[in-house]
Amino acid sequence: MLFAQDRNQMRRFYCQAWKKHRNNEPLQPLEQQISTVISLHPEYHALLENEEAALEKDFFPELGESNPFLHLSMHLAIRDQLNSDLPAGITEIYQALLNKHNDLHDVEHRMMECLINALWKVQKEGAPFNDSAYLRCLKSI
Repeated sequence: MLFAQDRNQMRRFYCQAWKKHRNNEPLQPLEQQISTVISLHPEYHALLENEEAALEKDFFPELGESNPFLHLSMHLAIRDQLNSDLPAGITEIYQALLNKHNDLHDVEHRMMECLINALWKVQKEGAPFNDSAYLRCLKSI
């Protein structure tokens, strides 16, 4: 369900996972992951608690707005990379970053910058994802 191409379907899933978390309802594993990441971002809680507003809202980077759904999804992507150690070696780099910066959330945000840059290059150049460049970026944090 989460991987659907429908923006509203994905946003609704995030809102409903957060609602279930707030109501202490049982969560599926993916809902648990989502609610854990959402809990780290109180600045998004009001939006996620108003499902209709969340479904309708457009976010414009040129106006200084960041898309909370994209941001939360980037956290999930990084956590998935760490769970699978793909690209190979990312978990070791992550542990070194944690030792250096001592803040899981901050480290994920730093890693996010490298992931965003790597994805931007894929989109801009139409080339495959460059694991080596991505890992080099992470090592430079």
